[in-house]
Amino acid sequence: MFPRSVNALLPLDGPPPLGYSKSMETIRELYRIGPGPSSSHTMGPRAAADMFLARVPAAPAYRVTLYGSLAATGKGHLTEETLREEFGGRKIEIVWRPAERLPLHPNALRFEALDDEGRVQEFWTAYSIGGGEIVDGTPATVRRSIYPLHSMDEIVRSCVQNGRTLWETVEEVEGPGIWDFLAGVWAAMSEAVRRGLKTEGTLPGDLRLSRKARSYFMKAKMFAGHSKRMGLLFAYALAVAEENAAGGVIVTAPTCGSAGVVPAVLTHLRKEHRFSDREILRALAAAGLIGNLAKTNASISGAEVGCQGEIGVACAMASGAAAQLLGGTVPQIENAAEMGIEHHLGLTCDPLHGLVQIPCIERNVFAASRAVSHAAYALLSDGRHRISYDEVLEAMRQTGKDLSPRYKETSTGGLAVVDKE
Repeated sequence: MFPRSVNALLPLDGPPPLGYSKSMETIRELYRIGPGPSSSHTMGPRAAADMFLARVPAAPAYRVTLYGSLAATGKGHLTEETLREEFGGRKIEIVWRPAERLPLHPNALRFEALDDEGRVQEFWTAYSIGGGEIVDGTPATVRRSIYPLHSMDEIVRSCVQNGRTLWETVEEVEGPGIWDFLAGVWAAMSEAVRRGLKTEGTLPGDLRLSRKARSYFMKAKMFAGHSKRMGLLFAYALAVAEENAAGGVIVTAPTCGSAGVVPAVLTHLRKEHRFSDREILRALAAAGLIGNLAKTNASISGAEVGCQGEIGVACAMASGAAAQLLGGTVPQIENAAEMGIEHHLGLTCDPLHGLVQIPCIERNVFAASRAVSHAAYALLSDGRHRISYDEVLEAMRQTGKDLSPRYKETSTGGLAVVDKE
């Protein structure tokens, strides 16, 4: 008897477009609360394991094969520990195939249920496409579009014509229940900042990297003026990025590896200008729309387009959120978001030792700093600019497609091969 597939895979006779789908789903799928250090390597595999076990809960044994980038950096990203935890003591074998890439996406997993003789009885292939999302090509996992407009140009035009803001567009599509969801997101972000500022010690992994957030926070408070403001902003970004690296609970914005940017900027501006919770949630809604467009029309997966899709998109989200908080018009918000991507084009994903630490943590810090600058720059303008957000997303998509796999989360090029220790 042949083993039975528990899904109907898409034809794998050629790579599909980056981004996988043009359907723009709810921002609830963008902001995910969970443990780090990687949305693609921990959140995604955990969700996939749960889905497979729901279908095949009681096999004598299981095998999970990891492919491509998922296998190349899975050990440093705690993928094995995540899978063993989810299988809850069941007999499981994990196979690593970093040199083998399946056509649909570089982060692929194949789950197999085995009988007492080790023969495959059922199998399922899933893809962790970024931000913790899992697809397999079946209608149940293909993105469901809820937004009628799929480009920033269309959304900006609609907002200007109807006198609406980006957050009002989100509320109109998502419904009033989105505010309770975003309140939970903001609470989780704030808690990650708080924990990170209090915790000292060494991050897990063989880099033996010391946490810096508390030290930066305490020193920054002794300064004044611009030095104090920037020092505190750095500390907030470090706090969340270090929490993520330690496997703490954070919010994907849009990924785990870039989770420190948006909360750092929002925390910084809230404390500087005493913004209300309502204003912060509206900024989160606008940021979610900006990130959703990147996820839909390009990619937020470091394994697919490099770090420009993670830190670059996080910077765009934070830049747009900051511009909105500071009174920007919709065109000014779009301009700020565009700069967030533009100034990270070509950014590689090349973590040392496969850990979400170097250069990932510092990239969160400087993306947060850039986001504040982008917002200020956009607010000094009248909102008109040459390159649109949609155009810079297309440039990012094409740049990611052209990047060598060595620079896309495999830890086989760039900074990852400089440090041999």
